[in-house]
Amino acid sequence: MALGAPASAGPGEPPNPYAGPDGTAGMHGDSAASDTTAWAGPGAEARPGWPVTLPAVCPTILAGRDGMVQALCTEYADRAPSLYLIDPHTWLPVARRHLKAGDLLGGVYAYIDHRDRLVTVDGSGSIRWLDHERTALGWRITVDQEQPVDLPEGDAVTTLGPGYDGHIWFATSQGRAGYAVAGGETRFVTLGDGSEKVANSIATSTRGTAVTSDHATYLLRSTATGVDVVWRRAYDRGPARKPGQLSWGSGSTPTFFGPRSGSDYVAITDNARPRERLLVYRADDGREVCRLPILGPESSGTENSPVAWGRSVYLASTYGYPYPAQATEHADPADPEKADFVGGMTRIDVSPDGCRTRWTNDTASAAVPRLSREENVLYTVKRSAGGWRWQLARIDPETGRELSLTHLGLGPLADTLQMVGTILPDGTLLQGNIAGLRVVRPRG
Repeated sequence: MALGAPASAGPGEPPNPYAGPDGTAGMHGDSAASDTTAWAGPGAEARPGWPVTLPAVCPTILAGRDGMVQALCTEYADRAPSLYLIDPHTWLPVARRHLKAGDLLGGVYAYIDHRDRLVTVDGSGSIRWLDHERTALGWRITVDQEQPVDLPEGDAVTTLGPGYDGHIWFATSQGRAGYAVAGGETRFVTLGDGSEKVANSIATSTRGTAVTSDHATYLLRSTATGVDVVWRRAYDRGPARKPGQLSWGSGSTPTFFGPRSGSDYVAITDNARPRERLLVYRADDGREVCRLPILGPESSGTENSPVAWGRSVYLASTYGYPYPAQATEHADPADPEKADFVGGMTRIDVSPDGCRTRWTNDTASAAVPRLSREENVLYTVKRSAGGWRWQLARIDPETGRELSLTHLGLGPLADTLQMVGTILPDGTLLQGNIAGLRVVRPRG
């Protein structure tokens, strides 16, 4: 297929009426967690990455319809989240709102709603709607609304997202999932037998909310009185956490995709040995469509969400990725304790009859890839020279071939920590790293 044609034919889910723009409203692009965007990226002749230096690591970089960039970052000083409002013309922070510290990853998973407010949960245990406005004294960030989430003692929300039903769906560190009615009560269920945990994000679609715990994947729907577990599918979580993963179990955010409605299927990866597998389920009833081992034994593990559109799923290895010790200090021990990070990416095509591997490459991807459907290009960050060189890589989704490389940075402060980049409507790509973020703009 020629460059510029759609990477994978098929529709997406209809836009979520309670979320901001598809592609920039959530960490994984849209409510379905497809990690795709309708916008073209900065292209082969992009300018080298421009640093926006902050005293924080920035995994969540979003933008609403007003174009202002909202970066939710974890501060080094106290490991608490802060929201930075960044001017998309000068790339300078114009406002900051510090939030209460919680879990190390607490506050990372957030989204922008249909009113351009950032919706998140901080260490207080309350959902906060953060609004921004320009005043005579400059920009400011305010708490527009706040709502406690009524959970048992010791539990905390780790991720949340906008449901198509108008509710705010969430999952917790101790394996509960449910929704909050804006201005009202909280309803939830306990996943499995009560021993499960949720360490990754959730996805929502017109078919319901998908949650993957460290034991199983669920599809949930709201009812007049609570939460309905439509289906549960256990997976092989392996004997231990793999090096290059942050928890013991799947590293996946479940992803809705499909050639007919955009939410025909739900995809995750398990934690099996010696090779991890892609698992694809029918969204309606949870019936397994296929399972297929991914990559080679030396690289078969991923902490990253699948990228999926139409019939195609793209996966990047994180096996052995050298995360900072702080990222895994509360995690189960890894087995083996360490491994070389060799990288690798793969494309798998799904049909009603099963899955097949389309290609595998050796790109050492250091970020969750983002598929530009307009450009028909996968964007990721290439780590090389033992972690000394970082480059924005453009990958042909039809062949896996590297199309171009653009300089991002040198040295450990340029480490992108497997965080996802965000592409803005003008083609600018924003990539979080250890020292804030990098801005990659189209040339011209």
